[in-house]
Amino acid sequence: MDTKKMRSQLEQRLTRPEWEFTFDREKDTLRIENRETKKGVTVALSGIIAKWHEEKDKAIDEVVYYIEESLTKMHDEHVLTGKEKNIYPVIRSTSFPTETKEGKALLFDNHTAETRVYYALDLGTTYRLIDKELLQKEEWNVERVKEVARFNIRSLEIKVKEDIVADNTFYFINTNDGYDASRILNETYLHKFSEKINGTMAVAVPHQDVLIIADIQNDTGYDVLAHMTMSFFASGRVPITALSFLYENGELEPIFILGKNKRK
Repeated sequence: MDTKKMRSQLEQRLTRPEWEFTFDREKDTLRIENRETKKGVTVALSGIIAKWHEEKDKAIDEVVYYIEESLTKMHDEHVLTGKEKNIYPVIRSTSFPTETKEGKALLFDNHTAETRVYYALDLGTTYRLIDKELLQKEEWNVERVKEVARFNIRSLEIKVKEDIVADNTFYFINTNDGYDASRILNETYLHKFSEKINGTMAVAVPHQDVLIIADIQNDTGYDVLAHMTMSFFASGRVPITALSFLYENGELEPIFILGKNKRK
């Protein structure tokens, strides 16, 4: 499977008179949008291809469903009042747009040198990022959104899977609810987790559906973490960052792992 074949399959599966496609060869992305409203979804083909090699047609089925649901629900009128339990923070890369295609400014906060925090209204099978115009219509202030979102992310269940490689322990949070990476914002949880770390604590959010916490005991651990994070980053539907972070005294510091025994 290559980019040309994947693009062709998606366009065939998503053929609608009201939808049009735009392929960005440089970024290797495909945008599907409504011809009239110009609202749409952009997907990274490389990530879908990587997932296809593991899951075959299931990977295509998932992204088709995601796009159809997103485009369909974009026409609905959305409100925040009464939907407080459906507001969550979402982690994105610093290269993620700060406004919609229509020019509406999105609500976001800086998080680390590699990540930002946006805010979303969960719609069930998809979500809508909250923009400042929606806040004005609802007469909500920014702090109210942030407070509600942070409370909701702390309320989410956290299930952890564990793996040990060369005396280094890796913990994976991967519930696929769209907010796995966002659980990095649960500061209380990270602090409590750090108390059981014997070595150096590292954290990674390669894409939106996974949070990795590592107990690094030796240099091999850094190499394994770097390889693992890059692999997840390449296969994620919504990639965030291939870099990992050191967690110390409640702070996240990006680290660049150059190779065996080398980190910066």
